[in-house]
Amino acid sequence: MNLEAHLPILAIIIPLISAFVIPLFGRINKACAWYIAISAISLSFIISVSLLNSVLADGTVSYRLGGWEPPWGIEYVVDYLSGFVMVIVSAIAVVMTLYAKKSVEKEIDESRISAFYAIYMLFFTGLMGMTITGDIFNLYVFIEITALSGYALSAAGKKREALIATYNYLILGTIAATFILIGIGYLYIVTGTLNMADLKMRLPGLYGSTSVMTAFAFITVGLSLKLALFPFHIWLPNVYTHAPSVVSSLMAATGTKVALYVLLRMMFTVFTVDFYLKAVPATTIFLILGILAIISGSIIAISQTNIKRMLAYSSVGQIGYMVLGVGLANPLALTGSLIHILNHALMKGTLFMAAGAVFYMTGAENISDLRGMGRKMPFTMAAFTIGSLSMIGFPLTVGFVSKWYLAMGAIKSGMWWLVPVILLSSLLTAVYLLRVIETIYFSETGKETTPEDAPAGMVIPILILASLCLVFGIFTFMPVGVASRAVTLLLGVQ
Repeated sequence: MNLEAHLPILAIIIPLISAFVIPLFGRINKACAWYIAISAISLSFIISVSLLNSVLADGTVSYRLGGWEPPWGIEYVVDYLSGFVMVIVSAIAVVMTLYAKKSVEKEIDESRISAFYAIYMLFFTGLMGMTITGDIFNLYVFIEITALSGYALSAAGKKREALIATYNYLILGTIAATFILIGIGYLYIVTGTLNMADLKMRLPGLYGSTSVMTAFAFITVGLSLKLALFPFHIWLPNVYTHAPSVVSSLMAATGTKVALYVLLRMMFTVFTVDFYLKAVPATTIFLILGILAIISGSIIAISQTNIKRMLAYSSVGQIGYMVLGVGLANPLALTGSLIHILNHALMKGTLFMAAGAVFYMTGAENISDLRGMGRKMPFTMAAFTIGSLSMIGFPLTVGFVSKWYLAMGAIKSGMWWLVPVILLSSLLTAVYLLRVIETIYFSETGKETTPEDAPAGMVIPILILASLCLVFGIFTFMPVGVASRAVTLLLGVQ
């Protein structure tokens, strides 16, 4: 058997099987749960890198499940865009799972640890499946796998507030899923197919159909809820604030990014560029919502006293950056959006994990409790500082690269007035993050502070992501090269 030919399905099957194996071995030895999880996710990461290399060398990889030829059977497709996102999701998941070992022991009841990792693997499986599938109904199934496991993960901690946050998340997530399913149903009614490539060929002749317009509207609204795009973001702050640290970190770094990927896939490779740019006023709507998200998320973050809630509202603003590129819909802006999928995953993963490490060591969650933490937890706080500077957009960090491409994209589209909006947002971001850095390094605690950083199993993953914030900020050609090819695919430019 040619194992290489089956890599697309193995990237999904391995974590899926591990989700069912973990509870069995967890009964024998609870430590097995983490080892199985990190092994499965690491294998998926290796497979993802191999698939992306194959795409870069030989073009799109197509895998037909069960040997059924599309559009009758389900097809997995790895192209520049899906390969790029698969590598990001699996790489971040590897780092998060390394971090999770100590964090989960602290924040999850011992009797629930095996179940936690099983659901954790289902969440990862859903994210990877959303990225690789070429079937629109299969996409919905993976969205629901991710959502249902996400609800369970966010409520898995010891905080009672997490239950209320998860309930709201559940309600809004169900509404979003209903909208997406209705949209898929309309597309199937008018085309008779669920394969994305087949839909792309059949839809142009139906663009005047009310059913197609309705499907586009339902799918867009549903995905905007999943993405937490302003003003559909109301579920996100409480979930990120009260969920266990590793869950907040993983969701912030991957969940909304994969939702943006799905939005891009639907807008540009199912409905096609002509429909998105000409048949509906979607570009204007996304521009407006992106600007509102950027400004409002940053302003609300300034007023927060809880570190995780501040980072949560910051995520609302950062989602606005990604959507801004979708609204501008030119190569430079879309490149900025795609790079920001990676960059925000690195930045926000660093910041949330650092906040989780502080909670692990001290139980502190408020910004005022971080006084003198720079001396007490030097490595963790150094990583937090790098993540913060990246969020602000300092040169030689990944945040600068994203904002540069978005600004150039705005100028290219003749919307130079968006550049001051991006600069204003950077200033607002500096206000709330530099306030935290000032508290960490320059506020006196009133007592002698002995350095005592988090365990190495938590600090090393944080430092890995913080280092990548600098590596990809300096060596920008690596992510930009892949993102540029993905943009070419999205816009249909040969």
